[in-house]
Amino acid sequence: MPGATKTMGAFTIGGLVMVTAYTVALGSNGWLWFGWVVLGLITVAMLFSRTT
Repeated sequence: MPGATKTMGAFTIGGLVMVTAYTVALGSNGWLWFGWVVLGLITVAMLFSRTT
């Protein structure tokens, strides 16, 4: 896995931890979850584009 994809993976996991912590502390925010899903989809797209 190239460096850029590893970095995106780290940001995606870090984002999941932050959004989850925010949800536990202050309640759910749909925009944060939507942003995390978009970030995850971009990361998955980067993974598949590198393997082909």
